Amino acid sequence: MQVTSIGHAGFHIQTAAGSILCDPWVNPAYFASWFPFPDNSELDWKTLGDCDYLYVSHLHRDHFDARNLAENVNKDATVLLPDYPVPDLRRELEALGFHTFVDTEDSVKTTVSNDKGSLDVMIVALRAPADGPIGDSGLIVSDGETTCFNMNDARPVDLDVISDAFGHIDIHLLQYSGAIWYPMVYDIPRKTKANFAAQKRQRGMDRARSYIEQVGATWVVPSAGPPMFLDPELRYLNDVPDADGTPDTTSIFPDQATFLDQMVEHGTDDGTTHRGLMMVSGSTAELRGSELVEVSHPYPPEQVFGANKAAYLEKMAEKFAPVIAEAKASWAPADGEPLLPPLRDLFEPIMAASDLICDGIGYPVGLVMGDQTVVLDFPNRTVREPKEGEGKYRYGFRIPAELVRTVLRDDEPDWVNTIFLSTRFTTWRIGGYNEFLYTFFKCLTAERIAYADGWFSEAHDDSASIEKDGWEIQRRCPHLKADLSKFGVIEGEKLTCNLHGWSWDLPTGRCLTSKGHELRANKIES
Repeated sequence: MQVTSIGHAGFHIQTAAGSILCDPWVNPAYFASWFPFPDNSELDWKTLGDCDYLYVSHLHRDHFDARNLAENVNKDATVLLPDYPVPDLRRELEALGFHTFVDTEDSVKTTVSNDKGSLDVMIVALRAPADGPIGDSGLIVSDGETTCFNMNDARPVDLDVISDAFGHIDIHLLQYSGAIWYPMVYDIPRKTKANFAAQKRQRGMDRARSYIEQVGATWVVPSAGPPMFLDPELRYLNDVPDADGTPDTTSIFPDQATFLDQMVEHGTDDGTTHRGLMMVSGSTAELRGSELVEVSHPYPPEQVFGANKAAYLEKMAEKFAPVIAEAKASWAPADGEPLLPPLRDLFEPIMAASDLICDGIGYPVGLVMGDQTVVLDFPNRTVREPKEGEGKYRYGFRIPAELVRTVLRDDEPDWVNTIFLSTRFTTWRIGGYNEFLYTFFKCLTAERIAYADGWFSEAHDDSASIEKDGWEIQRRCPHLKADLSKFGVIEGEKLTCNLHGWSWDLPTGRCLTSKGHELRANKIES
């Protein structure tokens, strides 16, 4: 097996039974805030894209690069599709022209074959609303000799299922660096922010080392981060070491060299066998079973790390300045019609469909966009102007109006993985982190919010029932957990959930659309 880093979380896995292209991200993401580090723009993407299999772990834009997929990746490649509750990833790939899919089952090993041979694969799909925009995943692949676990930035909770299915893992690819906006964008004192950042940075690396210890792979490749921040407004986010190479511990974005040092420091790598492998964009590791035959690099990796990193980032900033300027020119103008009406049209239907999430948020949230302020009044399910004398909101966001107008123009279903990950905003909060709030901002479609609200409901109570047209039925749709009091339609003895059109025979509870997914239903005697 030959494993080639193609930048960030991206890898090209070559086997005798075919090649798998994983998470091929190259174009800047999140309003041109994120660029792959080190630079991967000069790789031979046409050759990399001429693959047998494609695996996109989830829809985050540093994994799902629509432009690269459209321009460079073979549309006849077989897509290894994670088992997600909402079909957004499949729809996006189909829209780009991909047409052959292997629908995997969560955490179940399967065999895929072509005229070159067979591979054993498993995709561990994380399906809580907090995982990606409705999903994150990791891929395990074995060619019969070498087993690779590409965990990217997934956080699986059951690792035994992997070892039970595959035995020993030979090479483990995983995230170790930050992929969040906390605490950099928070309106808190500078010293406090630096302390929080140092804690966040270390927790991320500690978590990665815990995964390494649990998986127990022979070789480990730190990947999936950090990005480069090349816009002058965002350059402060980079971990730029001192002249002697000492890392900036107030950055939540440590780089590969820093994490490899951490592995040695904490005993995850004994410093002799060098279990941790440095790979930059274009580096290739050739393995036979657990034997590492060779690691080759396109250039000496130390050219981009330590004392050389500042100069490298400066060079990249100059290279990509026109790209950033072009991206900014594509944003919607900051000025225009009042933002209250389109925000009301977007948010109020989502609020109406998410009682549990709105109640979980529990208070009004302020959106300050230039000279306009709009209040998301979650307790009352309304979007409104501020009330006279209304004080500072417990949670609030200051977002440039052009970013809001752009996501509205583009009908973006997920503000978290567009505006928020761009770090081009500031925020404040009184009290703790509100998972319900960020889940809401990830789920700005009827499908997503129905699933998310149902997921939270089931996490608290899976026995709720409703009465509808003479029947007592379970409240949540067995398909994607939609609230049947809102989406269910009964005609005679048939129930249809209008969210996806799935139907059930009420007397038996049998699903008429698919195998399984039985519905609990009882006729109410008059």
